[in-house]
Amino acid sequence: MASAYKPEAARVPPAVELPTPPVTKFMIALCQLSVTSDKPRNIRHARKAIEEAARKGAQLIVLPEVWNSPYLSDSFPVYAEDIEAGADAAPSFSMLSEAAKELKVTIVGGSIPERCGDHLYNTCCVFGTDGQLMGKHRKIHLFDIDIPGKITFMESKTLTGGQTPTIVDTEVGRIGIGICYDIRFQELAMLYAARGAHLLCYPGAFNMTTGPLHWELLQRARAADNQLYVATCSPARDTSAGYIAWGHSTVVGPFGEVLATTEHEETIIVTEIDYSLLEQRRTHLPLGKQRRGDLYQLVDVQRLSSQK
Repeated sequence: MASAYKPEAARVPPAVELPTPPVTKFMIALCQLSVTSDKPRNIRHARKAIEEAARKGAQLIVLPEVWNSPYLSDSFPVYAEDIEAGADAAPSFSMLSEAAKELKVTIVGGSIPERCGDHLYNTCCVFGTDGQLMGKHRKIHLFDIDIPGKITFMESKTLTGGQTPTIVDTEVGRIGIGICYDIRFQELAMLYAARGAHLLCYPGAFNMTTGPLHWELLQRARAADNQLYVATCSPARDTSAGYIAWGHSTVVGPFGEVLATTEHEETIIVTEIDYSLLEQRRTHLPLGKQRRGDLYQLVDVQRLSSQK
């Protein structure tokens, strides 16, 4: 009966087999950083946090969304960097590359405002242990919301949405990248799972309205639905800022269980990721074999186009 449901047809193209990761267990660090209007200070501060995380044994280090700049539409053009130019045109980018190489760690570099031609993006860069750029994710879903009496924010006033999902094969496994508002769109997480991701990383800065309602809920949902790990990293809360972040950086396991989290203060969370649990959880709950490809499909447009 199960074969009549065509579970393999629920993903187009069919989901890839979960790849064997280069490591089974490793330590991940989430650096929940305080952010100021002083960009050179933010860069130095982030570098110190990365060094501390490495000393604590982290092999993968994750930074928050927009850690080098205030999270304000007016600030994005001022703090933006030309990543392709590098060097002095991109001091935040250069610091991350140098830190990854010197400390021999993999870095999911939170996000920074990126300038490319006439466009600005909210961009996450992933660096390997050799300091080389392994992937660059431009926030796909822009944060445009209006909750009367609570919060109004329109990223699209200054930012352009990215066009490409980003999945990176690193020394600590296959990682799918999203930024903040991207986590609300389960299709992106499903797409990453179908591409064989072990872990999803979402640098994010939820606010004091949506944070208590949805931040943990969405992380646990993305992890449980796709039976993989999810890690999020927020800036620390600054109640004097124009935009107040919720904090609560978190690591969630493949059963939707919270493995490590914190409150809103500046801190570094370090915990273990154990990929052996992925197969175990998928054996206990074989969702991939129970999908109804005869009733629904998720189409990965990018992969499908590349096969033509």
